[in-house]
Amino acid sequence: MSISTFDPDLSHALNQELKREQSGLEMIPSENFVSEEVLEALGSIGTNKYSEGYPGARYYSGCEWVDVIENLARDRAKQLFGVTHANVQPASGCAANIAAMFALLNPGDTLMGMNLFYGGHMTHGLPVNFSGRYYKSIQYTSTKEGYLDFEQMMSLALEHKPKLIIVGATAYPRLIDWQKAREVADAVGAFLMADIAHIAGLIISGDHPSPVGIVDVITTTTHKTLRGPRGAMILCNGNPSTPLKNVDVTKENIPTLVDRAIIPGIQGGPHNHQTAAIAVALKEALQPDFKEYGHQIVKNAKALAAELMARGFDLVTGGTDNHLMVVDLTNKNVSGKHAAVALDRAGITVNKNTVPFEPRSPFDPSGIRLGTPALTTRGMKEEDMKQIAAWIDEVITHHSDDQKLESIKEQVKNMTDRFPLYQMLKY
Repeated sequence: MSISTFDPDLSHALNQELKREQSGLEMIPSENFVSEEVLEALGSIGTNKYSEGYPGARYYSGCEWVDVIENLARDRAKQLFGVTHANVQPASGCAANIAAMFALLNPGDTLMGMNLFYGGHMTHGLPVNFSGRYYKSIQYTSTKEGYLDFEQMMSLALEHKPKLIIVGATAYPRLIDWQKAREVADAVGAFLMADIAHIAGLIISGDHPSPVGIVDVITTTTHKTLRGPRGAMILCNGNPSTPLKNVDVTKENIPTLVDRAIIPGIQGGPHNHQTAAIAVALKEALQPDFKEYGHQIVKNAKALAAELMARGFDLVTGGTDNHLMVVDLTNKNVSGKHAAVALDRAGITVNKNTVPFEPRSPFDPSGIRLGTPALTTRGMKEEDMKQIAAWIDEVITHHSDDQKLESIKEQVKNMTDRFPLYQMLKY
């Protein structure tokens, strides 16, 4: 029996979401479209099996084939990123960050991360997040132009002596200098963690420098520029020790500490269907054409940014080096919240976003964040970005004109029809 027969209400909702994805421009930079092979693995019988522990050391019996699945994912992750240890069990990016902190910190220890409202992530020490409640959180910001402020980072580190420094962002449009971050960490003897959730795919394609060999531990999601299912990984160098051996919190023991942080630390049985889908996505990322995909993401982002700036839009840092950009709409006399709503009504999905030194409420900020990973997955190129910038300009100019927004939505659908998505899929 199909979903459409057994649960028509759910079938309708899924098909409407499919229609939304097919007919609109998905420009939230943390979203992407997985392949049908990834979807197949994600809906597989891997979901049936409990497998607490790791390959070769499970609590339950009957895990010989989920061991194969997890080892495929781990080996491919190690090959792609050039590390010797990979944990592919975190259920999400937040879980991966929680585990890394659980591995290296005690409650009350000091951590330092980038402030959410300047481009960081809530798990990097936001006061209302667990990372800001269970640890003493020191937050660095950016320069007025929006660039990472390494001088401020050094000053704060020398003053507060954090045990862990997190570098990585969710709304930062430039390359990250991992070596400068290493210098800050070394100055105070801190562990250094790179959160590459947004740029993992660009690191694989060579469009962003890799933190491997510079930082102590790396966390990443698998569903943004990596174009896999929702999930996460923790990467590091070294080899874990036997499960029952006590280890100290040192750099040499990070693989063991990370694995124990996942289980028994914060999670139980891994989601084997998710692990299987991650394995598929990692195999896709190992193919030669994935590098071309990463290159095209950046080409498209630069083309989009250039066209927006030519139309009078103010971009944080004046452009982009990666897959995303943050647009300050102050000079357009519309808030980020209202702009995002208008764009959505026109079939263009972005998210409202704060800008550096935001003068407005974070719930109704000055900016929007947009990116090109999902557009690039559909096969769009630089010329398409110019047309999309023109539509964005038109929507912002006429954000209260319902008729105009509906007209643009039809034009958007005409474009997306040329880049079909999931043609054979139906629920």
